Amino acid sequence: MQQLEYTRIAIVGLGYVGLPLAVEFGRRYDTVGFDIRAARVDELRAGHDHTLEVDAAELAAATRLRFSAELDGIRECNVYIVTVPTPIDVAKRPDLTPLVKASESLGQVLKRGDIVVYESTVYPGCTEEVCIPILERVSGLVYNRDFFAGYSPERINPGDKQHRVTSILKVTSGSTPEVADFVNRLYGSIITAGTHQASCIKVAEAAKVIENTQRDLNIALVNDLAKLFNTLGIDTLEVLEAAGTKWNFLPFRPGLVGGHCISVDPYYLTHKAQEVGHHPDVILAGRRTNDSMGEYIAGQVVRLMVRKGINPVHARILVLGLAFKENCPDLRNTRVVDIVQALRGYNTEVDVFDPWVDATEAKHEYGLDLIDAPAAGSYDGIVVAVGHRQFAALGSAGIRAFGKPSSVLYDVKYVLPRNEVDGRL
Repeated sequence: MQQLEYTRIAIVGLGYVGLPLAVEFGRRYDTVGFDIRAARVDELRAGHDHTLEVDAAELAAATRLRFSAELDGIRECNVYIVTVPTPIDVAKRPDLTPLVKASESLGQVLKRGDIVVYESTVYPGCTEEVCIPILERVSGLVYNRDFFAGYSPERINPGDKQHRVTSILKVTSGSTPEVADFVNRLYGSIITAGTHQASCIKVAEAAKVIENTQRDLNIALVNDLAKLFNTLGIDTLEVLEAAGTKWNFLPFRPGLVGGHCISVDPYYLTHKAQEVGHHPDVILAGRRTNDSMGEYIAGQVVRLMVRKGINPVHARILVLGLAFKENCPDLRNTRVVDIVQALRGYNTEVDVFDPWVDATEAKHEYGLDLIDAPAAGSYDGIVVAVGHRQFAALGSAGIRAFGKPSSVLYDVKYVLPRNEVDGRL
C-alpha cells in the first residue's frame, strides 16, 4: 500500500462538497480539482467560488491545488475521490447518472494500485453493485487485485461557516483492511475532528443515508404537529420552546425540507428497501408530510387573505427567498417553488425576491424570473419563505412596507415576532 507522502489526489466534482475538500487536501498533497464544467474550472483558477463555500484567501492557501476540466489532467493521480451529485428523478427514484458518468470517466484513467473513494450519498451496496463494475469494465482491471475502493460519506452543510470539512468527524471505509486503514489515515491527516473507521463500505453508505433520514422524520413530526396546533389555535414555536425545557427534547422546527440531502437521501434508502422486499412505511410517511408543506403554507396564506376580505384571484403576492436555506445561494431542490406553484394555482400573481440567488440559475432550474427589488406598497400578501439575514434586518415594518395597508404577512421561518405577523407555521 502506497505511503501518504506519495499520494496524488484527484477530486472529481467541484461543487459544495468537492471544492472545500480539494482545498483542504491541496494544502498538504498534490491535488487536482476536476470538473466537466469548464466555466467552473475557470472561475476557480481566477480565485472565485460562486457558491461562497470557499473564499479567495482559502483558495490561495491551497498551494498544491490546481484545477482541470480535462480527463488527462488527473491521469497521473493515484487516489480519486468522487464528489458528484446524487439527485432523484421526477418519480423520486435515485438518479445515478452523474455517478455512472464519473465512474466511466475514471475507468479511462485508472491504473494498477489506484484507489477510488466515493463520497456521494447512495444506498447501501451502490458503490460495489453499480460503480465498481463500471470501473472494471472500462479499465479492464480487477477489483481488489488491480485497484481498490473506499467510501467516506460527505457531511458538508452548505452556508455553515462553523462546521467545516476539517471540524466534522469523518466516517471512512475501504474495500480491504489495508485500504481501509490507508483511507482512514489519508482523511485523518486533514480532519482535525478525527475519523470513525467503519467495518465495510456498505456500513459507511448506510450510516450516511440514515443521518438525513432521521432528520427528515424529526422535521416531519414537527410539521405534522404544526398543522395540528394551527387547527387548535396554539402557536407552534411557543409549544416547542416549552417542551424544549426538558433536557432530552430535540430542538427541531417545522418548515420546508429541501436541498440536496434531507429531502433526497431518504428516497435512496426507500428505493433499496423496496428492492429487497421491505416497505419502509414510516420513512415514506415522513416524506409525504414534508413534501406537502409548500401546498399547506400556500393554503394558509390564501385563507388569511380571504379572512381580510382580499380576493386571491389576481392578488399580488411577494415571496421573500428562494434558496433552500438561509444565507446561502444554493437552489438545489428548494421547496419554496412548491409555495410559488401552489399560490399560482389560486390564480394569484407571484413575485419572488432573493438577494442571495443567481437569477440566471433560478430561470434555468425552475423557470422563475426573480425580481430585482420589491416595490413598496404593491402586494396583497407577503411570505417570508427563507430566513436570510437581509430579511431579518428589515424587521416587520420594513417587510410590511412592501405590502398594501391591509396585506397579509406570513412567516415560514420564525424570522419575525409572533405578534407582528398574520400567520406562521
